[in-house]
Amino acid sequence: MKHPAFFKQFLITICLTVFLSPNLDAQTKKIKRPKSRVGVASVDSFVQESFDLYDKVYKYDGYAASGTPLEDDDIDVLEEALAEMSSLSESAPDIINDLDGVGVLKQGKATLQVNRAKKALQYSIKTAKELLLGQRERETQEDDDTTTSDDDNDDGDEESDNDANNGHSNDDTEEEPSNVSDGLEVYSKYDFVPGDKILFFDDFSQDFVGDLPSKWNTNGSGAIVKLNKVEGNWFELKAGYRLYVIPDINELPEDYTIEFDVLTSGLSNQTSSGARLHIVLSDTNAFSNGKTHYAAVTLPLGQYAAFNINAYNHFNGKGGMINSGLTADIRDEVKNQPHIAISVTKKRYRLWVNEVKYVDIPRFIEELDVLNYLKFHLYGLKDGEERVFIKNIKVAEGGVDLRRKLLSEGKISTNGILFDSGSANIQPQSLGIVRQISQVLMQDESIKLNIIGHTDSDGPDDANLKLSKARAAAVKDALVNIYNISADRLTTDGKGETQPVGDNGTTDGKALNRRVEFVKT
Repeated sequence: MKHPAFFKQFLITICLTVFLSPNLDAQTKKIKRPKSRVGVASVDSFVQESFDLYDKVYKYDGYAASGTPLEDDDIDVLEEALAEMSSLSESAPDIINDLDGVGVLKQGKATLQVNRAKKALQYSIKTAKELLLGQRERETQEDDDTTTSDDDNDDGDEESDNDANNGHSNDDTEEEPSNVSDGLEVYSKYDFVPGDKILFFDDFSQDFVGDLPSKWNTNGSGAIVKLNKVEGNWFELKAGYRLYVIPDINELPEDYTIEFDVLTSGLSNQTSSGARLHIVLSDTNAFSNGKTHYAAVTLPLGQYAAFNINAYNHFNGKGGMINSGLTADIRDEVKNQPHIAISVTKKRYRLWVNEVKYVDIPRFIEELDVLNYLKFHLYGLKDGEERVFIKNIKVAEGGVDLRRKLLSEGKISTNGILFDSGSANIQPQSLGIVRQISQVLMQDESIKLNIIGHTDSDGPDDANLKLSKARAAAVKDALVNIYNISADRLTTDGKGETQPVGDNGTTDGKALNRRVEFVKT
């Protein structure tokens, strides 16, 4: 996937026409990769990934030095590498902290290797930028200590090349969580409120296992799967270069929300720092970031250090104002079925992972009415070992303040309060709406509300009626127990499937029918 840190069209023109020095001897003398591992998982991964990226950049530096112009694909690979190197470089301080408590000799060996890897990264970042801008000026060689020293002769260290052969260290013994939903909390201060008009919804319940979901397109692969620890159908995304999956949405309003659940499998301390889930808003449904305009946020999947959430945009055919790394440590979240929520309000973009808001950029969407497509792109995972799935993708038009509507009209209906399937258990990410209702009740203590639950038509009529009543009661309990609203101000009722507002034959219609109403009494 391409990254918009540089002007794409400008780069293609320059990199295809400018020849740098034809003298191969002018290229920087190569930094040697350490020959053995340290035995500290995070250090070994950091060093290996740093030199993997270094080798990639060094190769392109050699092309330029010999007068070979960079092709379009070369530019894309360099852009990908530059983004990965930036994230990896940010993790270096955390890697050093991991050495606390290990032996003195191992600390010394690890420090030497990390320092060498950092030099390789510094060269790689600087060189990649210069190559992309056609401004590469090379030194004749690096300092001798980066090219000839061999800090890893196993001096006094029993860790040997055996670790390199088996691909892991003895320190990597962390167990996977026993339950993907462990650790989820009630989000009493969660302020995300989903849009009130559904534009797209897919829980993949209408698709066959093994098929690509019917309301999506891709230039690669992906399939519906069932998993043993969680309910329902999930869409497995495939990682790859320039590989996108695109839901059937072709028009986004100025104000809208996006929600989906993520499930991961096989992530460990060996997962690449470049492993990321990209969420792209685009001006085209082509298999690229965009034609002239796009904006994207990437969620890190790497586990051996805390990697930033990255945000970048690209408008009017050139790099935008935003290309930033936002401090985040979501390692536990990505292994415990996180709920991702995004709110776009004209130019403002906000993103939550579970209850925490990590992104809030006031002018991220530089041009209105040009980004009409949503895309997902997964990159940097080991095929067959590290897997990512998504479910419950909901895009809804927003812009309505439920508090003001309830006060002015005396009634609101929302399908943004979600429950576990066939249950009255409120999903915690739904409490942004319940919080808004509590604010109305706290503002005017004379207001009393009747809470009415509705279901879709799946299941027997009597069971749906009972379920709708139980869900209304659960919302009342949340208002009373979480937000301290007096119980005598709230009554509840349920209508089951008897008052549909959408077509129960479609997933979108069913999502509309699963709703809760609040009526002033």
